[in-house]
Amino acid sequence: MLSMVGLVLAAGLAGWVDAIVGGGGLIQLPALFGAYPQAAPATLMGTNKGAAIWGTGWAASQYARRVTLRWAALGPAVAAAFVGAAGGAWLVTRLPARPLRVALPLVLLALLLYTLARKDLGQHHAPRFAGRAEAAWASVLGGLIGLYDGAFGPGTGSFFVFAGVRWLGYDFLHASAHAKLLNAATNLAALAWFGTRGHIWWAVALPMAVANVAGSWLGTRTALRHGTGFVRGVFVAVVGALIFKTGWDAAGVLGWR
Repeated sequence: MLSMVGLVLAAGLAGWVDAIVGGGGLIQLPALFGAYPQAAPATLMGTNKGAAIWGTGWAASQYARRVTLRWAALGPAVAAAFVGAAGGAWLVTRLPARPLRVALPLVLLALLLYTLARKDLGQHHAPRFAGRAEAAWASVLGGLIGLYDGAFGPGTGSFFVFAGVRWLGYDFLHASAHAKLLNAATNLAALAWFGTRGHIWWAVALPMAVANVAGSWLGTRTALRHGTGFVRGVFVAVVGALIFKTGWDAAGVLGWR
């Protein structure tokens, strides 16, 4: 019972963080591993997706109602992200995860330093592309990050946000809004893969999903009220936490701790 209460609280906080800038898995997945240390990792990852997709979907619907989205580019990108995530889920059974685990904190650190160095990054919404060019680039980014999410996962929401800001020219608020729909697509692909293989504990996932949606509702309202400067600040904090977490994991892989 106490474990379930802790998981519900963690899911609520994860939904708040994820709705603003992504990275809710940084909170929710470790909570599951802590509550069920003997469970199969695939089952805990599937349960995490089973809880998280509802909050991500809720946030996506709320942003779609309140932020002007670039649907001509977003539609193909969502499809590419779904296919990429499905391919990544298949690929993870064929390739070792060790190189990704070692490289990830370095990639995140480079992303964080670039964001901090560019004070104006993501402050203004000035899309770099239009029409087919925007759809093509958004699809390439959606497919590549979707592939990463299916194969590995940590920081996917943050990668979507950064790609929208740095490459597509969106501000942080619009990038986060677009990232929610892309992340919902990758979560759906992963959910289908885990679900068909019996790797979801729905009795655990559904109470967490309710809390995740509640946190997502609050997070969406917070982001919309405070705007792009607030989203940028949360982005920096979440990426910093991801660097610490993935760096700690990489140290274990390399035998440094």
